[in-house]
Amino acid sequence: MSSDQKSRLLPLHQSAHDSTSTASIPAQSPKEESSVRTKYAWLTVYFALNLALTLYNKAVMGKFPFPYLLTGIHAACGCLGCMFFYMRGSFELTRLTDSENLTILLFSVLYTINIAISNVSLNLVTIPFHQIVRATTPLFTVAIYALVLHQRYPTLTYLSLLPVIVGVGLACYGDIYFTPLGFLLTLLGSFLAALKTVVTNRIQTSGLKLSPLELLHRMSPLALAQTLLYAYFTGELSRLETFAADGNLGRREVVVLLVNGVIAFALNVISFTANRKTGALTMTVAGNVKQILTIVLSVAFWGLKVTGVNMVGIVVTLAGGAWYAAVELDGKKRGVEGKKKEVVVEPLREVKAG
Repeated sequence: MSSDQKSRLLPLHQSAHDSTSTASIPAQSPKEESSVRTKYAWLTVYFALNLALTLYNKAVMGKFPFPYLLTGIHAACGCLGCMFFYMRGSFELTRLTDSENLTILLFSVLYTINIAISNVSLNLVTIPFHQIVRATTPLFTVAIYALVLHQRYPTLTYLSLLPVIVGVGLACYGDIYFTPLGFLLTLLGSFLAALKTVVTNRIQTSGLKLSPLELLHRMSPLALAQTLLYAYFTGELSRLETFAADGNLGRREVVVLLVNGVIAFALNVISFTANRKTGALTMTVAGNVKQILTIVLSVAFWGLKVTGVNMVGIVVTLAGGAWYAAVELDGKKRGVEGKKKEVVVEPLREVKAG
């Protein structure tokens, strides 16, 4: 088979003659055609767990005002959960080089810094402004793919992002206040969130290719150590002693925190798996839609007041999310059909040429 024929057998993003590649999931073989539904099933479970943990955290933080320690509990549950599945033989540990271990360390630092920047910026801006800026995370995601990884998405995908981003801005519009430093830190937080999602995908698909459980197993102890350091330097550890001495940390509260940690562990496993199967951009779009559903549930259960502008934003975001999903699903179906044609036609050409 000629080199030109071989290049046509490669997915678009791996073409030997095209330096600009596509960030879409590679075309699937006929055997993998049904996996499209599986990918979106994982995304649905991620979406539900993410929303549940967000609401759970909102309730927990009202009685346990220690964000870094709560993150540390999540990391500790990640350590214990991964150890449990490792002992049951659910995954094996890959032998990593020193540079690969350094990659995992830097990845864990990225995760904890992202949390730290988000918490610090919240003290310098109002929550509506924070949510509006964070809604730009999909833009940073496509920028990272285009400028760093030299990969692009179809034009319709870019267009479908606009209502998802603008809609969140309208839905969260309200008490807008920010300091210059707060604006920069919130913008940095959006960039770090996008970078974290992209790196998570690359580590699992084209980098170390670790399974979600192994990645979480390696990252959780590092994240736990870092969050405890943050808790120490921000004074959370010392305040926790007073908090417990005042009788605010009984058996019931401990059980609530442990259940929160178990949900966080499940969410991390599902999140890594969904990221691996659907892609980084889809995960950031799902994050924006989750913000809208959080607002809707807050209206239903906590009596949150919304304006007409907010309602328009909710509708626009949901419509944009549906449009994005339709564009991605259509792209995957076209990829499957294209792959079928390549598999059938190319071997015939080779035989005929012989």
